[in-house]
Amino acid sequence: MKNLTLNKNKNVRKCRVCSKNISPFMTFGKMPIANAFLKKKDFKKEYFFNLMPCFCKNCYSFQLFKQPDPKKMFHKNYAFFSKTSKNMRIHFEDFYKWIKKTYLLKKKTPFVIEIGSNDGILLENFAKKGIKHLGIEPSANVAKESAKNGVNTLVGFFGKNIIKKVLSNYGKADMVVLANVMCHIPKINEVAKSISEILNKEGYLIFEDPYLLDVLKKVSYDQIYDEHVFIFSALSVKNIFEKYDLKLIDAIPQETHGGSMRYVFTKKLEITESPRLKRILEKEKKYKIHKSETYRNFKKNCEFSKVNLLKKLQKLKKLKKNVVGYAATSKSTTILNYCKINKNLINFITDTTPIKHDTFSPGMHIPIKPYKDFSEIDVDTAFLFAWNHKKEIMKKEKKFLKKGGVFLTHL
Repeated sequence: MKNLTLNKNKNVRKCRVCSKNISPFMTFGKMPIANAFLKKKDFKKEYFFNLMPCFCKNCYSFQLFKQPDPKKMFHKNYAFFSKTSKNMRIHFEDFYKWIKKTYLLKKKTPFVIEIGSNDGILLENFAKKGIKHLGIEPSANVAKESAKNGVNTLVGFFGKNIIKKVLSNYGKADMVVLANVMCHIPKINEVAKSISEILNKEGYLIFEDPYLLDVLKKVSYDQIYDEHVFIFSALSVKNIFEKYDLKLIDAIPQETHGGSMRYVFTKKLEITESPRLKRILEKEKKYKIHKSETYRNFKKNCEFSKVNLLKKLQKLKKLKKNVVGYAATSKSTTILNYCKINKNLINFITDTTPIKHDTFSPGMHIPIKPYKDFSEIDVDTAFLFAWNHKKEIMKKEKKFLKKGGVFLTHL
């Protein structure tokens, strides 16, 4: 395997947004594909890249220095299904109701497109009400699940070929929606331009993604992994999309994914910014989200978190505690590989997603086992990788907590 340490002679690239030179402010080291849960026979051919975040001083974009080929991340065996979480089902039902009430009630026959529709968790709400819709999803296995629920879906990456099909078969959209997807797209300018073209003259773009200010404040560095080529702030998305006649008019904080933001853009440029958006932009500047020093401090905080976490796990090991991981999330890949946590510190990881059972975690190769393996044996400490679903999990695990079980996180 090649040495993937940071080469000082090759640590400059063009910003994906504004083309200015950018460099990494830190490295998380050698990292595998976050969702590539694998069999033992695949260990030797596992793909790795160097996970390095950058901050552009010109356009204020937080982005990865290098992102793997999208085909390595999104494919027919993609291991993430949104519907496995009850709270996410509730969230997307509420998201649908909010969209309908706020933006679609005046439309007789609205047409809604979702880019990255996954297993149809959002669009099935539109389908049930007979609202014209289209999901565009690159991973065939999850797209197949959405079709089972009556969601009209095209399999493929959003781009020129898909746009031609949509315009010829459906016409322009009243709304384009994305949920935890825009941050995955490296060619952000191309996508912004395409969305502007596919929307009608009074159309809206609404998307939500993990929020940069929450990541910085909580030191939730596990939000940084291969799929998240960007982590947005209101300031950065304003700079990106307004070049393409998509005006940012609102930003609405969300609890999902440990802290997200829902952004609302419109092609009706005469609409004014909401007071809430103005407050959020002021808050970001007060925190110095547009200054390089903030990211140097974030690097120090990540390093401190790593040392502190390893001390805790090593202490539990000396005390001969049975420690297991709870939920084999994409985010867990960054924690495990950055901190070099292996099966000597965490015996196995339990997960409810069948496709992950009897596989191993990316990079550190900790066994992934069905949920019954957690509920049927004595566990002292559970490392909660799905910390963003803490409320839901605490309700579910009352028995574990009652008998003295402890949940641990890196936060």
